[in-house]
Amino acid sequence: MRLALGITYNGQAYDGWQSQPSGRTVQDHLESALQRFATVPVSTVCAGRTDAGVHGVMQVVHFDTDLRREDFSWVRGTNTFLPPDIAVQWARPVPDAFHARNSARARRYAYVLLQAPVRPSVEAGRVGWVFRPLDGEAMREAAAYLVGEHDFTSFRASSCQSPTPVKTLAPVHIGQRGPYWRFEFQANAFLHHMIRNIMGCLVHVGQGSRPPGWMREVLQARSRDAAAPTFSPDGLYFLGPVYDPGWGLPAQAAAYDWLP
Repeated sequence: MRLALGITYNGQAYDGWQSQPSGRTVQDHLESALQRFATVPVSTVCAGRTDAGVHGVMQVVHFDTDLRREDFSWVRGTNTFLPPDIAVQWARPVPDAFHARNSARARRYAYVLLQAPVRPSVEAGRVGWVFRPLDGEAMREAAAYLVGEHDFTSFRASSCQSPTPVKTLAPVHIGQRGPYWRFEFQANAFLHHMIRNIMGCLVHVGQGSRPPGWMREVLQARSRDAAAPTFSPDGLYFLGPVYDPGWGLPAQAAAYDWLP
């Protein structure tokens, strides 16, 4: 039987999603909890890896098992063995053809940024921070140059393992609520550090260090040296993958309404 799980986590304490020898990753903790509940080793496949410090509002994984339990038992049983900053939200049986990564049509992220003269305290680790005012219209104009299918080499980390830098980015939504800015990204897939590198450039434009048209120059350069430094992971949230409704998995739309 193939099972899909929806996972949320605060990434501050972890070395990212993907399993590492240190054991300090979200995947390591999840698979350890699943093994304790199922009493056999469990290997999971995720919809999208996240870096150290990045949060997951709805990560989706799948795994195969011979153990038959009610959906709520997988949720409650696994959560018993998870730390408080990681939680299984739902469990669903899925067809063998379902694949958490390969079945996703797109992936969605949000970046939450605090614009304030003083660094965050209560929100430390959960929001990015700038102390200079930002120009929303300038950032929207700059982001528009990135929409569509492009070679995003300029926004790609040197350690990126993607076979191609060509990705298709949907229109970027940039909104403000009080001192908080929220940037929403959706693409068929993302490169390693792609959003954080885009955020570095958007902040440069928003603060007036560069004009909006500079974003097009960065994109066309196809060189990481052309872009701004990688921005902080603190405010980055993986909102989840986008699947065809036919898979019958829970909708993700309301899962991040609490974000500023």
